[in-house]
Amino acid sequence: MKRLLPASLGNVAAHQNPMKRLFLVFIASAFLPAFAAAQVAAAAQVPAASQVPANQVVDRGQVVEEIVTRVNSQIITRSEFQRSKDQLRDDVKQQDAANADTLYAEREKDVLRDLVDQQLLLEKGKDLGITGDTDLVKRLDQMRKEMKLETMEELEKAATSQGISYEDFKQNMRNQIITQKVIGEEVGSHLSITKEEQQQFYDEHKNEMEQPEAIKLSEILIAPQKPAPNKSAAAKPEPASTPDASATGGENPKGQDAGEAAKQAEEAEALAAAEAKAADVLKQIRAGASFEDMAKKYSDGPSAAQGGDLGSFKRGTMAKELEDRTFAMKSGDVTDVIRAKQGYVILKVTGHQMAGIPPMKDVEPKIQDALYYQKLQPALRAYLTKLREDAYIDYREGYVDSGASPNQTKPIETAAPKASEGKKLNKKKKKKLLGVPI
Repeated sequence: MKRLLPASLGNVAAHQNPMKRLFLVFIASAFLPAFAAAQVAAAAQVPAASQVPANQVVDRGQVVEEIVTRVNSQIITRSEFQRSKDQLRDDVKQQDAANADTLYAEREKDVLRDLVDQQLLLEKGKDLGITGDTDLVKRLDQMRKEMKLETMEELEKAATSQGISYEDFKQNMRNQIITQKVIGEEVGSHLSITKEEQQQFYDEHKNEMEQPEAIKLSEILIAPQKPAPNKSAAAKPEPASTPDASATGGENPKGQDAGEAAKQAEEAEALAAAEAKAADVLKQIRAGASFEDMAKKYSDGPSAAQGGDLGSFKRGTMAKELEDRTFAMKSGDVTDVIRAKQGYVILKVTGHQMAGIPPMKDVEPKIQDALYYQKLQPALRAYLTKLREDAYIDYREGYVDSGASPNQTKPIETAAPKASEGKKLNKKKKKKLLGVPI
């Protein structure tokens, strides 16, 4: 049974959402540090390996980075390691500020493990021919839509304005896509869940599934167009002040009344146009048009990019008049046009959950997901252990990989190998000789 990965699983995949801080969330993700700069430096022209300490990246004779771990031909630098620790500290503060120090102490030991995991998964993705390019374009475009930006150039500017390298941002997102796909193909696709396991889970957690009555709503908001500033004033200049007006300090009550009346007329006209537009949208929906598509096309609400999805609402959380109307509806029903503070809205009930313990058929997908993720974590760790055993990994003294296997191969400590020796070593599938130790 194949499932999409959760946004975060043992720090193997990065979290994504909401758009307000989306760039910062992605770029600062602990499991996806920006390591492109260090790799470029490592690939630059440097002196012979025998003349350079193996725990340093050198560019033009100067040390520019300190290496803490080598994973086959890739490196993990001290700055990456520190960035991941800093991000972890920020994450635990957001999750539970009162126990942040305790949570950090528990998870800090796995920082290097997660960085090694990432390198192994990215290399496996390369072996499998996974580039993530198509999915990257789709995700960036979805992000653009959710941020209500017209072009990809505007998205790039939005990233740059927050002090983020757009190229690093895209690389981090690509890495996330590749690691998710590798885990899905190599681990998730081999997991299976039986009917018996689902029934057992339901029986054991039945009381936890008790729920209040709630509905899921989607909306289309048609807001009246705001008149252009000073439109009335531009069209009808105020008459010159009369002697009486000058005597009272220049006040002109009649002129003010006329301006206010013109403003109210414009607002009424905009409101009428919005009502007519909402009525036309509803007519199309009644004729068979997709509510989600119409929301994306016409809604002025913040949920437009999501097809109008507003999420779930329990009884007592909405205005009584609106609650009485929507809770009496069935899933799939659509309201008439409703006057709201922001304009006119059309609501659709996309789900109606009754109070009590739901039947198993209604929660089966959630049960399958829960069982899937329960099985995925240990299976993923076993898979990553096997990848470690098939790789050459070397750690600088003092740095500990909590996911290390006792069966890992220690790089051979020698000078650059002879050509004949290199041929023999290359016979070992997917393993590379690192030449010098850390």
